[in-house]
Amino acid sequence: MTDARLRVAVIGVGHLGRHHARILSQLPGVDLVGVVDANRQRADETAAGVGTQSFSDVSAVIDRVDAVSIAVPTEAHAGVAMPFLDRAIPVLIEKPLARTVAEADTILRAASRSGARVAVGHTERYNPAVAAAKPIITRPRFIEVHRLGVFPDRSLDIDVVFDLMIHDLDIVASLVGSEVTHIDAVGIPVLTHNVDIANVRLRFRSGCIANVTASRISRDRVRKIRLFQPETYVSIDYGLQELEVWRLVRTPNQRPSIEGGRIDVTRDEPLKRELEDFVRSVRTGTPPEVTGEDGRRAVALAEQITASMAAGVV
Repeated sequence: MTDARLRVAVIGVGHLGRHHARILSQLPGVDLVGVVDANRQRADETAAGVGTQSFSDVSAVIDRVDAVSIAVPTEAHAGVAMPFLDRAIPVLIEKPLARTVAEADTILRAASRSGARVAVGHTERYNPAVAAAKPIITRPRFIEVHRLGVFPDRSLDIDVVFDLMIHDLDIVASLVGSEVTHIDAVGIPVLTHNVDIANVRLRFRSGCIANVTASRISRDRVRKIRLFQPETYVSIDYGLQELEVWRLVRTPNQRPSIEGGRIDVTRDEPLKRELEDFVRSVRTGTPPEVTGEDGRRAVALAEQITASMAAGVV
């Protein structure tokens, strides 16, 4: 696969899938052989915009591809992925990996049987500011996250935990690297039948505490994470791709001082980096940045949080 052009299709070209098609059509060494959507008009319009073919059924592309990017609604992830996994075709599945841990396990078992690679589209992992901060974060003790967005016209088949908060659950879990031992969560529906605003306090075995808030009913868009560890404070603005780092500096015979500021970050489109990573993984046979197991971990945590909210567990 390292020399041949990689034949890829996008399954589902709604809000996010259209961007998958746009980027894949421009990546070196990649042939976007088609886009698939049950809405044929949407498929036709997207295909025309990126210079490829349109289809209304996945069976039309299954013999034409080396890999696929799946951006259909969450409820359809497992059903759409299975035919490709059964044929050992690598898949990138947009977050969340599945609606439930049971569905996630079904996907991973199919991948294990065939040897197919599964990548999960937790796009914030590819945010340049997050990537720049990762080497700095070694012993996080307290994390504060706010992800607020205006009411969407999509992803209403899932609640705000699976829609928005799951981005940060994945980031926090990957940075802390420790098991969650306690969950204290609250969430309420406001504009839909699902939870639209939620807050969760996570305690990790390492002793780290994470306070995570997600809302899809805000007037403003906020996407920030702040991390505290011994003698270091790190602030990331996901949206602006900005990183600030402040440290306690000790000098002999002087009072400690706080030094730091903004760190230079080369801005880039996280989704482009995600798709480049998927293509690299398929070509080299090495794991992607966000594996299927990572995606399952985020789903499991989101499932525990929603269960805690439903049961009123404190």
